[in-house]
Amino acid sequence: MVDKEETLSSNHSHIRDGIIDFTAGCLGGIALVYVGQPLDTVKVKMQTFPLLYTNTIDCFKRTYLQDGIIRGLYAGTVPALATNVMENAVLFLCYGFCQKIIINASGANSAEDLSVLSNAWAGFLASFFSSIAITPTELIKCKLQAMHEVNNAQSSKNIKYIGPLTLTKQIIKNEGTKGLFRGLVPTLAREMPGYFFFFGGYEGTRELLRKPHQKKEDLGLWKTMVAGGVGGSVFWTTTFPFDVAKSRIQVNNTTDNLWVTISKIAQKEGVSALYKGLTPTLIRTIPATATLFATVEYSKKFFNYVF
Repeated sequence: MVDKEETLSSNHSHIRDGIIDFTAGCLGGIALVYVGQPLDTVKVKMQTFPLLYTNTIDCFKRTYLQDGIIRGLYAGTVPALATNVMENAVLFLCYGFCQKIIINASGANSAEDLSVLSNAWAGFLASFFSSIAITPTELIKCKLQAMHEVNNAQSSKNIKYIGPLTLTKQIIKNEGTKGLFRGLVPTLAREMPGYFFFFGGYEGTRELLRKPHQKKEDLGLWKTMVAGGVGGSVFWTTTFPFDVAKSRIQVNNTTDNLWVTISKIAQKEGVSALYKGLTPTLIRTIPATATLFATVEYSKKFFNYVF
């Protein structure tokens, strides 16, 4: 009877933790988008049309002057919200479950006792599921962000802006449902190693910043944000060429695979083209991922206190 009660209590605790992780990830994704969307738009434009803009400031200024804030700098916000809410909800939900699997396998007492490497592997495994979830919405986001440049490249005299729903219907009509998953392989190539370093960098920085005998969850807001900024920076600097290839494949509808795309970019434009847009990405990711982790950690604290 005791064992049955303990099993039921354990199952209830896992479900509760899963709901809290999922909800905290949703809130973190929303915060990340509103902080970082303008520079994410600049990143995508510079990746897909590398010869059109001289630098980050030029791209930012011209985007604002051409299309304003809503249709320009915040283009693709709706699918970006869907992407980041979906990604971070699934990511943090699966991250929590993967941590529990590693805890059981390693004999650790709690997530607090897991090594930096164990947390990194938990992030690596969790990102497989989030990658599948975000590919369609990220495809729509990138296409909307680069719509002005695509219309110009096609010599369209009247630039016609369409919304995410209309664009989604067009893709399904022309390519079928599988068209929404264009760029899945480069997304997996970016996300899985990226989140290994993302969570490794985050947890490693928290470990360095905590005082002896202090729990990582008690670091405070600013140290948590610093750790988040480090995690985001490590993510992008290690995986950026895959993101460039993903954006080219999705925006330009190329049929080339990941490695062919990377090879062509390096041969025709130079290796530096694989890092086009890295500057606005790093400028964006430090406050954005700092906000993400601060929102996630403090949301989890709040929900654990309330429930």
